[in-house]
Amino acid sequence: MFSLTTAARNCEGTRRREFLKIGGLSLFGLSLPKVLEAEARAATNASSGAARRGKPRDMNCILLWTDGGMSNIDTFDMKPEAPLEYRGEFQPIDTNIPGVTVCEHLPHMAQRLDKLCQVRTIVHNGGQHAEACHFMLTGYPQVPDVSAQPVGSTIYPMFGSVVGREKGWRNGLPPNVQFTAGGIKYGGAGYMGSAYNPLLVKADPSAKDFQVQDVSIPAAVGAERTMRRRSMLDKLDAWQRRAEAGGAAFDRNVFYRQAYDLITSPAAKEAFRIDAEKQSLRDRYGMHREGQSTLLARRLVEAGVRFVTVEFNGYDTHDNNFIELKDPLLPRLDQAWSALLDDLEQRGLLETTLVICAGEFGRTPKVNGAAGRDHYPGANVVCFSGGGTAMGSIVGKTDAKCERPVGQTNTTLDYAATIFRLLGIDDTKEYHALDGRPIAINNGGTPIAGVIA
Repeated sequence: MFSLTTAARNCEGTRRREFLKIGGLSLFGLSLPKVLEAEARAATNASSGAARRGKPRDMNCILLWTDGGMSNIDTFDMKPEAPLEYRGEFQPIDTNIPGVTVCEHLPHMAQRLDKLCQVRTIVHNGGQHAEACHFMLTGYPQVPDVSAQPVGSTIYPMFGSVVGREKGWRNGLPPNVQFTAGGIKYGGAGYMGSAYNPLLVKADPSAKDFQVQDVSIPAAVGAERTMRRRSMLDKLDAWQRRAEAGGAAFDRNVFYRQAYDLITSPAAKEAFRIDAEKQSLRDRYGMHREGQSTLLARRLVEAGVRFVTVEFNGYDTHDNNFIELKDPLLPRLDQAWSALLDDLEQRGLLETTLVICAGEFGRTPKVNGAAGRDHYPGANVVCFSGGGTAMGSIVGKTDAKCERPVGQTNTTLDYAATIFRLLGIDDTKEYHALDGRPIAINNGGTPIAGVIA
């Protein structure tokens, strides 16, 4: 038997034997190797599901998430002929599509409307943030019970988690990354388990001391000690393979190697090096958290990340809606979003990158007594750009007060089916919950007519 034992305790009261055991599970102070191992086990045990409808497209996705729910009547679906208490304070301006207008505080996007496919037909009944985020980030319109373990309503995986499971790591980079300040109300892997949760980046990329915790060696550990731990773990894994020869055990070294590569490889470090960009481009995106996060999203998909979510926080405008949208919300979104589309197009990446701008719901068409707008899932504009979308089009329409779609309506399952189809993922495939139940990636949704070119 191979053992490393000692009864000595460190300054925190942890036995050295326990410390080594912890180190074996959490190299570099990260839980990433354990996550990687769980991910591989889940993939091995997963059902193959329904047959794919052809070869998957190698597409990436950047999701600009307007957390809180952006007002569509104040942005892309303005109603200048509606009564004042509906149309609000903002004025429409012309765009580069004749006869189509947007809000005056979106001047950059007004000149790039030919790169958007606006969808005004998606409705759901989630009036609260947590449930609505679950609907719009998973497609499933069921209310999750996040407090119920293991029973309760099923919690489904967000789009990025499904993409990560289907497409996996590339170039030593995790498939699913999320830039967030306050934490999106729902953005996890649900029943698939934490192995498929996104890599969270909570640090501000516009800060001079920006650093991603899981892509750097902690100063307390240092490069030399990291190399020694790697060597020790290689020996431990070699012993484990000999001891379990002929068995079905997983080789932990694979997962430690991925974790090691992530925090030591030049490619991974370079992907997060936002200071390598020209200052003029950084200024174009905006020297704020949202702008620099969006620029990093472009760097990451270019380097190999499959799905990146960028949180634009603050859209829960129950009061002072017009003040908050005028500055800073809409100017920051306008700046970063337009820069991203230009940047992707100039680099030849727009054809292989799906860009989505969405939130959990819209805001009430009628202004409330606090000069704000409340939660409103009855009408919500979602914008698609890039690979395979019918850019320069508007799908569906709303009534004169922007209260509801007229004619065509679509569920969140249809919205999800559209995303999966554009990303080349067979949404009829089934996974299994922990209790063995088969669960379809998408339960019967149909891609929205007019979105896919």
